[in-house]
Amino acid sequence: MKILLRGIIFLLVSLSVPKGYGKGQIPFLQKTGAVTQLIVDGGPFIILGGELGNSSASTIIYMTPVWPKLKALHLNTVLMPVYWELIEKEEGKYDFSLVEQLISEARKNELKVIILWFASWKNSMSSHAPVWIKLNQEKYPRVRDDKGRSHEILTPFSENNLQADLRAFTAFMNFIRDFDGKKHTVIMIQVENEIGMLPTARDYHPEADLAFQKAVPGQLMDYLEGNRDRLMPWLQDVWKNNGFKTSGNWEEVFGKGLEADEIFMAWHFSRFANRIIEAGKEIYPLPMFVNAALNRPNREPGSGYPSAGPLPHLVDIWKAAGPEIDFLAPDIYFPNLKHWCDQYVLQGDPLFIPEHRFDRTAAAKSLYVIGHYAALGFSPFSIESNEDPGNDPLGKSYALINELKPLILSRQVQGMTDGVLLDKENQETVLRMGKYGITFRHDHTLGWSPGAKEEEWPATGAIIIRTGEDEFYVAGSGVVATFRPADDESLNAGILKTEEGRFENGGWKILRHLNGDQTHQGRHLRIPVGDVGIQRMELYIYK
Repeated sequence: MKILLRGIIFLLVSLSVPKGYGKGQIPFLQKTGAVTQLIVDGGPFIILGGELGNSSASTIIYMTPVWPKLKALHLNTVLMPVYWELIEKEEGKYDFSLVEQLISEARKNELKVIILWFASWKNSMSSHAPVWIKLNQEKYPRVRDDKGRSHEILTPFSENNLQADLRAFTAFMNFIRDFDGKKHTVIMIQVENEIGMLPTARDYHPEADLAFQKAVPGQLMDYLEGNRDRLMPWLQDVWKNNGFKTSGNWEEVFGKGLEADEIFMAWHFSRFANRIIEAGKEIYPLPMFVNAALNRPNREPGSGYPSAGPLPHLVDIWKAAGPEIDFLAPDIYFPNLKHWCDQYVLQGDPLFIPEHRFDRTAAAKSLYVIGHYAALGFSPFSIESNEDPGNDPLGKSYALINELKPLILSRQVQGMTDGVLLDKENQETVLRMGKYGITFRHDHTLGWSPGAKEEEWPATGAIIIRTGEDEFYVAGSGVVATFRPADDESLNAGILKTEEGRFENGGWKILRHLNGDQTHQGRHLRIPVGDVGIQRMELYIYK
């Protein structure tokens, strides 16, 4: 059965390779049912990532002690900036020697690379534009606020700005194709970083003002009309409240106010990014995405958060203007991870988290997003900042995921994986998997669990994989699970067998047969807080 399954996956991958590239020559995205997978080296791949601090990849010297840390954390992918200001110090003269050395070091350390293109915008600002761009504002103009003051943000309404970025990116993509086209160390590219408008909701540059008075493009109106019933709720309400108008300028279609301003800017930011990506893919068609600095609740765009980025309420605008953008990705620094992830997958799009705060919740969240959302991957920010990577919980979670990777990737396309994320505020989650209902609780809900009386409980989580009608694997930390038949409350579910173990060379190795106190005399599965492990169990139903 396993051989047959691998054969089917191999066939699907072979049929999905882009034209002009043989199997495994270039990474690409493949959707099977509701799940999108990243195909690397001819097979599906989970990104166990970490993003470097913004300036860490600016010299080889600084990176020398970083590589061992990444290996100790069990990363398989590093997210690494490429700085426009360093590769094109003089206009039209490109130097990719630093990038070449960094990719070579990643190869030596058996790491894949996701490139972060820090060019026109990084966290809204144009801080990584070359000196010759910054010093020539006449040719390369900046945005203006509603008082006419310019800011260090290149306006997307300048063709000169676009062409300068585009020339640098196409030169870079030619380099990547030539240097990495056979090695495929680089597996994806993020274009720009946290695009957004500050300190006002829209740009008031003269070119922007002219564009704002023009009719909303037919391309956008066609998209809105064709997707009226499945638009993101915020956008649907804005359009509805203004009468679902199908023609007019931005204020006539979307109303006068911040909503129209933000929609207008999102359209032009997305068009700019799309033209960069389109040109890059013509040279070397890696998957390419954009990321978002999330909007703070009850804050106004521009003054309260970077306006018009690839945010959940603007997903449809970004899609309409940017068909070459493979997906939009959230950078999550707010506590409610589930809230943000739910919005990004609402329309069936893949989830990837290129940045998450590198804190003590990251380990549990990595398990959750890969289990529950079948995420492409997870990546805490400033990954090199940990001084004891060998003992970090994230590394232990990544090691578990790596062990389980063949099972996860084969079962997620069948809808047979899930995940849980628990803390003191969210102590319980109920899942249905096959014919069983499974209740997961935080380990501290047990009265005898150490730390149960503490004010704050650690975030805990697990991946659950159903491998048969009655067989499950549970991997994680700090969880307790009980079971019941999903469809008949008159029956009971019992634990037939529980094993603690690990995968070695593709096979399951039993470390302990669990029962007695370890299963509360057959009442539950438990992986205590502080322990990280995998348990295999078989269930049965009885009267």
